[in-house]
Amino acid sequence: MRTESSRCSTVAFLTLCAMAFGRDGRAIAAEAPDIDDAIVKIYTVSSRTDYRNPWNAGDTAACTGSGCIMKGRKLLTNAHVVSDSTFLQVRRYGQSQRYNARVETVSHEADLAILTVDDPDFFTGASFLELGDLPEPQQEVMVYGFPMGGDTMSITKGVVSRVEHQTYVHSGLALLAVQIDAAINPGNSGGPAIVDGHIAGVAMMMVEKANNIGYIVPVTIIRHFFDGIGTGRQPGFPSLGLMLQPMENPDLKRKFQTTAKQDGMLVTKILRNSPARGELQVGDVITRLDDQPVASDGTVEFRKGERTSLALVAQKHHLGEKMKVDYLRNGKALSGWLTLTNRMTDDLLVPLDRYDVVPTYYIWGGLVFCPLTTDFLKSWGQNWQNDAPKDLMALLDNNVADDQVEEVVLLSRVLAGDLNQGYEDMESVVIRRVNGIAVRSLRQLIATVEDAKTSYVVFEGRDGEQIVLDREHVEKNQAGILRTYGIARDRSSDLGPATPQATNGPAKSRGN
Repeated sequence: MRTESSRCSTVAFLTLCAMAFGRDGRAIAAEAPDIDDAIVKIYTVSSRTDYRNPWNAGDTAACTGSGCIMKGRKLLTNAHVVSDSTFLQVRRYGQSQRYNARVETVSHEADLAILTVDDPDFFTGASFLELGDLPEPQQEVMVYGFPMGGDTMSITKGVVSRVEHQTYVHSGLALLAVQIDAAINPGNSGGPAIVDGHIAGVAMMMVEKANNIGYIVPVTIIRHFFDGIGTGRQPGFPSLGLMLQPMENPDLKRKFQTTAKQDGMLVTKILRNSPARGELQVGDVITRLDDQPVASDGTVEFRKGERTSLALVAQKHHLGEKMKVDYLRNGKALSGWLTLTNRMTDDLLVPLDRYDVVPTYYIWGGLVFCPLTTDFLKSWGQNWQNDAPKDLMALLDNNVADDQVEEVVLLSRVLAGDLNQGYEDMESVVIRRVNGIAVRSLRQLIATVEDAKTSYVVFEGRDGEQIVLDREHVEKNQAGILRTYGIARDRSSDLGPATPQATNGPAKSRGN
């Protein structure tokens, strides 16, 4: 097994800043002597699948993180500390014994996870922490954790710089975050940020190439996470499913019959599955959400003098709840209610980083198909944003859900053999049609291929290139090419059972 800390360090957070003392120093710990007994170090072994060869198990890597004990024998930490884990252990501060742990609940969107330890001895003599309030700007925060480079707990003092929406590195989604002025070291991820003895947030991510800037998941997001679990609601954060334009230009306001003193955001597109469909139209101007005024720059006030993205109003809700919307249409004031069934991830055509799931793939005639995902693009390595195919990166850059396509389907590569001679150099081709039928998703492609009665199956790429295979030839020899490449299944487990052809038929040579 190789040891690798890059994943944890990418989104690791706070340690050594103005002061960093453990029990040896006591200068900080003396202020809250019971907190130490609630802090844990987390040891994770994880495995990430190779998205270029999704049928293979990935390499294993090890990293460490931090966390804290809460009521009900729950351990709170970051999702990125335990994502894709195959083995977890935890150790309490001041103790030497490690205990096996398991993930109980996770929110990759909010980069939060709850662990549990089945052995009751782990909790003997432990204290627990409770949630507090959202910290104010310039308020001092104490961050507890186990940065790499030592095995002793570090306690860091920082000051809240601001509270606003930021893109979470782990999920790629924008949620409320608290910025704190502190240096950053790997291993602190998941450690609690404490104000007045209560949790104000969880150490989350660093800002690369910036001094003393890091972020914590605020207690409001943590409470939303816990409330969803406690009430059995569907986990996640809702989205309006809209594309909106600021209305700061006076001519734009006049065109849409909005007075100079009226604020709002212009609806420019209603995305697939948006809860606003049937209520809002393109050209409407949203003026209030849940009776909260929406400014023409797309912000709302969440505390006196503090503003952030209007997305916060929807994100306060749980999926399935209703939200009031006030808007102008042709200058007329209207209002309605939206049932928030749309997740933030539903707004995207290309899924962002996914965790704890198997990669999706389908093989037919040695052609390997998969949906386009950010994970697939990252298979081009550390410099993937420059090295991945430019046409695929363009889809990621304009990553908005499409009414006509549920997902982008790729011919990712070709397993060369007699079945597909002449196509072996084709890779990363966007498939637009199969036998003349537009491709909306990988499942639909599979159904079209396997229901085909024609002599040939024709795959058409985005630029009109065609891949033609003899259907009967493939069906007779499908199992052979899978055996040649040592592949057990013609599809990933999430697509259902393999077809009979995947287990029968003579083996064939690869050809030249």
